[in-house]
Amino acid sequence: MRTDVQRFTVAHLLRRPAACEVGGFVVGFDPSTTSPYVNYATPFPGAEPTDRDIAGLIAAFRERGLRPRLEFAPDAALAVEPALRRAGFGTEALHEYLVCTPATLVAQGAGPGSADPVDVAAPATDADYTAIDTALAEAFGGQWAPSPEGAARLRRTEEGGGAVRFVRAEDGGCAGGALCSALAEGTAELAGVGTLPAYRGRGIAAAVTAALAGTLFGRGAASVWLEYSGEGSRRVYERVGFRPGGTRLYVSLDG
Repeated sequence: MRTDVQRFTVAHLLRRPAACEVGGFVVGFDPSTTSPYVNYATPFPGAEPTDRDIAGLIAAFRERGLRPRLEFAPDAALAVEPALRRAGFGTEALHEYLVCTPATLVAQGAGPGSADPVDVAAPATDADYTAIDTALAEAFGGQWAPSPEGAARLRRTEEGGGAVRFVRAEDGGCAGGALCSALAEGTAELAGVGTLPAYRGRGIAAAVTAALAGTLFGRGAASVWLEYSGEGSRRVYERVGFRPGGTRLYVSLDG
């Protein structure tokens, strides 16, 4: 059983501006957004919450006008899922996560059909952050709208110990990019890997993923982990050196 990813999630949420602990859980509230994908809870490894603990957790969300929601590795806290089910929490998703270590990382060369290596860069200007936010919003099918707040969150990631990397488009904007959290508990989460449709198939996702993992390994991370959205993306990450690590459960309470 791996607990590093769950311990990371706890430490990561404790960084949030209004994080709090409730009955064996940490809740990572961020007053700058009402997004359920930012405002969520996770249990401490080995937590054994009572029904009263779960009620207190729900109340912490309700009093802020937010939907109660959790993300966690169920095998790191076996008593949590049954307690949440008793309270009516339903499954949003169950995702497998993959883990890369310095020993498994595979350096990326030229993209398909090209003799030149994919040029991965770190953002340096406000325009870069805006371009990355805009490109990732489009790459993920408009699941969120690009915004100054989104660009600011990317900047905070880069300046707060994490990393943001991207590949420039011909017009100077962003063809594709991703981000990685700051290191916590020996590991870091790589997320938001996206490429504009016109630039897919050029090795951008693999190059950005490898660059981010290498950056965090250079800062002392023992591993970097991520979740994938389909078999196509899984194959990309496996080429970079990511291997199966476990599962993470997403649950929420409606009404």
